[in-house]
Amino acid sequence: MVHSEAAIKKVISTFRERGHEEYHGEPVSQLEHAVQAAELAKNVHPYDLDFILAAFLHDYGHLCHTDLGDMDGYGTWDHEAIGARTLKALGFSEKITRLVENHVHAKRYLVSTDPLYFADLSPASKITLLKQGGLLSPEEQRDFENDPLFELHIALRRLDEQAKVEGQTVTELTWLEDLMREHL
Repeated sequence: MVHSEAAIKKVISTFRERGHEEYHGEPVSQLEHAVQAAELAKNVHPYDLDFILAAFLHDYGHLCHTDLGDMDGYGTWDHEAIGARTLKALGFSEKITRLVENHVHAKRYLVSTDPLYFADLSPASKITLLKQGGLLSPEEQRDFENDPLFELHIALRRLDEQAKVEGQTVTELTWLEDLMREHL
């Protein structure tokens, strides 16, 4: 495990170096999306620091350099698993890493169980859905519903789709650094 200050420095420097990059077909950058997601999470679950940090870090895998390549311009293959593994190695909790790892699975679940959800997805999310496995089988749906973090997986996924507001001011990262210090 990496020392907490080194882990925080790594995360923040990654966002500072690569956060300006396009968020794969969306009208916001990676950093804008991450901060908007964290701010939405803070409004939904203000006392759940892990949930807020998971919202901020859920797409961290897109920013990690890998040899897996991208999904035809729509992000890094398996970014959710890459992000979860990287964050675990940095010392983040199992709750955070599981939320990060399952945010794509939550999208697949919602599309499989809620006919209106697909219509609300951004065009880029619709394209990546197919690349990420598409619909879940009924058995996969039941298994996911039995996950102890199921409700938080769904909440994170819903705010993930909302955190794509073009032109919204991005707050300083200091409050997120402070949350990471508290967490790690």
